[in-house]
Amino acid sequence: MATKAVEINFSQLSSFFDQLEAAGNGALKQEMIKFIEGIGDEFLRIVSEEIIRREVVDTRLLLNSFQKGSSDGMWNIKDGGLTLEVGTNVEYASYVNDGHWTNPKGVERRFIPGDVVLDGDGKIIEFTYNPSAKTGMMLHQKWVEGRHFWEAAIRIMERMLPGLLDAKISEWLHDYLGI
Repeated sequence: MATKAVEINFSQLSSFFDQLEAAGNGALKQEMIKFIEGIGDEFLRIVSEEIIRREVVDTRLLLNSFQKGSSDGMWNIKDGGLTLEVGTNVEYASYVNDGHWTNPKGVERRFIPGDVVLDGDGKIIEFTYNPSAKTGMMLHQKWVEGRHFWEAAIRIMERMLPGLLDAKISEWLHDYLGI
């Protein structure tokens, strides 16, 4: 019986493993961190758009708090840059999002001093709290329905994320592994 041999050339596979190792030694992780930060920026943009679209009474503090670098915003990077927590530290954000009573229990009405901007129909379009203002608004006890801008932004991002992630993974496979 004649000797038969099978020759397997692993040179391309070796190159593939070298590329994987190079990608795993920092380059790919840095790309993932940039991607995660980009997702965070996009989410903050969507939240801001939802605040505007839902016609939340804008005190500017709330809207501006959903920007990276805002003193009232939340932008926390953890786990070596692979976890990003975004949000706002504005105290009343949850009231605007979830809904709230205008006054504490048992208080029928109260005056809030501040600077008010009205539209042509007398609807408040902007209010800035100012404790020394002679103008302001009188709040009568009632339930103010939440604007639910946060949940809307999450739903939008959840629809976008699979496509963004697929595209980015394909780009990484092409760039780092030539696939």
